[in-house]
Amino acid sequence: MSAALSPRGRSARQTGRMTATSLSKGANVAVDSPAVRVELVWSAGPGVPEVDASALLLTSAGRVRDDGDFVFYNQPRHASGAVGHLGKRGGSGADAGVTTDAVEVDLRSVEPAVERIVLCASADGGTFGQVPGLSLRLLDAGAGTELARFDMTAGTETALVGGELYRRQGKWKFRAVGQGYASGLAGLATDFGISVDDAPPAAAAPPTAAPAAAPPTATASPTPVPPPAPSSASAGPRLTKGEDRLPVDMRKRLSLRKEQVAVSLSKHGAAGVTARVVLVLDASGSMSFLYSKGVVADVVERMAAVAAQLDDDGEMQAWTFASNSARLPDLRLGELPEWLPLHVRVGEISLFRRGRKKGLHPEQVDMRAVGIQNEEQKVIAEVRAFVRDNPAPVPTLVLFFSDGGVYRDAEIERELRGAVEEPVFWQFVGLGRANYGVLERFDTLPDRRVDNVGFFAVDDIGTVPDPELYDRLLSEFPSWITAAGRAGIL
Repeated sequence: MSAALSPRGRSARQTGRMTATSLSKGANVAVDSPAVRVELVWSAGPGVPEVDASALLLTSAGRVRDDGDFVFYNQPRHASGAVGHLGKRGGSGADAGVTTDAVEVDLRSVEPAVERIVLCASADGGTFGQVPGLSLRLLDAGAGTELARFDMTAGTETALVGGELYRRQGKWKFRAVGQGYASGLAGLATDFGISVDDAPPAAAAPPTAAPAAAPPTATASPTPVPPPAPSSASAGPRLTKGEDRLPVDMRKRLSLRKEQVAVSLSKHGAAGVTARVVLVLDASGSMSFLYSKGVVADVVERMAAVAAQLDDDGEMQAWTFASNSARLPDLRLGELPEWLPLHVRVGEISLFRRGRKKGLHPEQVDMRAVGIQNEEQKVIAEVRAFVRDNPAPVPTLVLFFSDGGVYRDAEIERELRGAVEEPVFWQFVGLGRANYGVLERFDTLPDRRVDNVGFFAVDDIGTVPDPELYDRLLSEFPSWITAAGRAGIL
């Protein structure tokens, strides 16, 4: 699936003359309306936390310029007039019990320096796992017609980035994000550069009479506040075998990226967690452009930092697939500069001319045997067999990259359902614009003890900053660890 919707990836209904699109996580849709309203919708009732909508206006650096770029219940109007918090409304009639909180955005008035508007939600007095019927609706602010809907699921998170409005080549688009935070509204806002103070309880108050915490107020932050540094005790970067053998520039990139991975893990309540990391790379014919432009090689280097932070043995198992799957030599961190040109490859069409291997390194896979079609189920089955045959004392995280073209839905679903009871979390990442079939729908498939699959897609992964990429990549893995532990799978 791509961040852009394909015809097979859409579920639409007519609302007046507009077509409303049901989005899955990572999907996007073009926004042609001059002004939009983004509504957070849920079913209120006993035991349901208080839910609030908010918005952050971000520059190309992914940060606010100052505290004024945070629009929420204590600061309901942006100085530019482009973004406003509208407040809560209760439903009536057939919608009785349904509550909405909304943010309105006049896209014509958004300042040129603002490239993204992140649409957030926070839960007070509980978690989003206790909020039924949670969804995000995008509406034309003038006509009131629904343009898109994103139905969200959550667990222990107390804050969410539900979606984002962003500029792409001078046009506005909306993306369904669904990224959770365990640190609440304050943690979410701080991550984007806002300093948020919560009033502490009075020191002299007895435990039975502690006053309720005051709502957060945005505090001026003249320069963007960096993400909190991970604690050296548990969340900080690990020393990784082979790291010292890397070229200086690559070693510096790795060190910074490991810190960013550590921050993302800590943010999602998984500081210090360890895991075996497996990399799977789509090598179908449609991927050739991404390989030739170096995009896939860059992705592999960025994923090496995830493996280095989660597992300090300095190795990552890797597979490639198209019509068939093939295991690549293990990626040893100290050999990364040599491994990339040897093994990050698609089919060598020129080799067909004589029908024989030509100039292959002894460890290289003959990519002619891998083919050009999409048979994801084969590589999923092979990775499952590897995990069964090579048990580890830690969970396995599979980082699976594909540009879509998925058509073996039934076979893929059978493999991933069969993997529910295995100590493996499958994180799929969509590259480009294509159909991702069952992979994008797996979050909503019923009858699984735990959700063992994550998915998101991006238009151009090369433009996604490392912190944002790692946040998306690791947003569901920690909650799976908790659920799998409770279920006795880990």
